[in-house]
Amino acid sequence: MTRALLFVLALLPASLVFAQETKGDPVEGRLKAYTCTGCHGITGWKNAYPNYHVPRIGGQNYDYIVAALTEYKSGARNHPTMRAQGESMSDADIRDIAAFLSSINSAE
Repeated sequence: MTRALLFVLALLPASLVFAQETKGDPVEGRLKAYTCTGCHGITGWKNAYPNYHVPRIGGQNYDYIVAALTEYKSGARNHPTMRAQGESMSDADIRDIAAFLSSINSAE
């Protein structure tokens, strides 16, 4: 029992580091999200066809952003512009962008 407990306690710091790494880096995300603001940073912006309201994404939930971008990347969501954006992102890019966007106010 003592050996097993010591083993688990020895692994705990490594698991915490891994958990932090998988969340994404908001500093890197700020740089990578530059193109996102071209549409999502304009109040009331709509694309030409089909007429689709572009949502503000600042302050959105981290997990939601990761899921949405991953689905655009895989083709599970099919908005042409967002699919093209998602296909160009690595999983690390997606996590970084989500970390940044979820950390800011929607008015930024």
